[in-house]
Amino acid sequence: MDSAVWDLGYLAAALLFILGLKKLGHPRTAPTGNLYGASGMLLAVIVTLARIESETGIIGWELIVGGLAVGTLIGAWMALRVEMTGMPEMVALFNGFGGGASALVALSEVLSRLDEGNIPEGIPLYATWIAIGLSGLVGWITLSGSLVAMMKLKGGFSLPGGKWVRFPTWGPPWLNTVKVLLLFACLGFIWLSIQEPTNEQWIYGLIACATLLGVLFVLPIGGADMPVVVSLLNSLSGIAAAFTGFVLMNNVLIIAGSMVGAAGLILTFIMCKAMNRELRDVLFKAFGGGSDRETVTRTKVGSDPDEVAMLCDGIAKCIIVPGYGMAVSQCQHQVREFAEILEGRDCEVKYGIHPVAGRMPGHMNVLLAEANVPYEQLVELENINSEFTETDVVLVVGANDTVNPAARSDEGPLAGMPILDVDKARVVVMVKRSLSVGYAGVDNDLFYEDSTMMLFGDGKEMMMRLVQAMQEL
Repeated sequence: MDSAVWDLGYLAAALLFILGLKKLGHPRTAPTGNLYGASGMLLAVIVTLARIESETGIIGWELIVGGLAVGTLIGAWMALRVEMTGMPEMVALFNGFGGGASALVALSEVLSRLDEGNIPEGIPLYATWIAIGLSGLVGWITLSGSLVAMMKLKGGFSLPGGKWVRFPTWGPPWLNTVKVLLLFACLGFIWLSIQEPTNEQWIYGLIACATLLGVLFVLPIGGADMPVVVSLLNSLSGIAAAFTGFVLMNNVLIIAGSMVGAAGLILTFIMCKAMNRELRDVLFKAFGGGSDRETVTRTKVGSDPDEVAMLCDGIAKCIIVPGYGMAVSQCQHQVREFAEILEGRDCEVKYGIHPVAGRMPGHMNVLLAEANVPYEQLVELENINSEFTETDVVLVVGANDTVNPAARSDEGPLAGMPILDVDKARVVVMVKRSLSVGYAGVDNDLFYEDSTMMLFGDGKEMMMRLVQAMQEL
């Protein structure tokens, strides 16, 4: 069959990818965007298999079909099993899978060429081996770095005996030098593999150095900056796929990988802007807490839902600020019910959304959309901050670092990070289990202000009691 037919198939797949990315830009159309992206990938797989079958024939259809079936079952099981609180870890893991897949394809390609003696010469050798080397370099970095990112987001991992092992933020001054040396070592192994294409030791040396570089790349980065890291790893997984496309001479991999790489990089810079960080500082400085977490010694007398309900009776404006605690307790439906009660009493209700609330971009938007909160009520940080001074009550549900006034100082892990200015409202109601520090490891002075009321307890329980108290007024 003419190659133009396959190119048309790849073009259709690329168009589906573009439409999918476009629709992922809004929560209302995001499910459709996911469907378009998945359909594009399915079409690309079908076209690739059909092209290979018509040109050279495929040996081992049972392995391909079996792999697709097993992968589909595992993916469906993971998607159904994961809670919304586990989505950041899931995204990090999927980034690693993408990078690992590209690295394994590159490794398979070079080993098969060595077994068959199919080693090009001259410029083709340089082009092929550089593409294979870069695919492996970026792929192994993405895989190991994503696994560390997942563990840091999760808080660690459990050993068979039940012992919990945590991933601390570890970044001695000399670590950046080690990372630079490892990068040059990886590039050196790629160069040596070109000089001695039949020497497999250079290939495995590249794998070892790239894997270690990925671990050391993520390990020093603290919790407050993890959304930036996850976005960057997403970009790297796309870049690895694009390099693999050059290795296999597959247009759809080049297109899809380049799109994911570019989109991930754009999102990375958006996250850096939201955190008021320079990307180089995120990568080479240990921000965001770690082992030096502050110890809370101050106390605060908690309020009760009935007291808060009386306060909210008759107010004109309320802004609700969701955080990771809302995701943990799954109380978005109770939050929406509370908002409806206020709206029924002629109170204006909005939701203040911080770009990195929930440890992943868009996390709060997805949760609130699940509770049928109108999209027009979700207001981003830069648009909502001017309204807090005229707000009667701000209800903060499970947020901490994103409302911590310590970010306005020039010191500490949160220094300079844009926050929601909830402390400028007349009254702040915090729904939180305790006075413990947030993910960045910094105590929050807002808890102890006279204008702050603390509702200590599980988010869902407190919101249910608050809703009941409002209904009984």
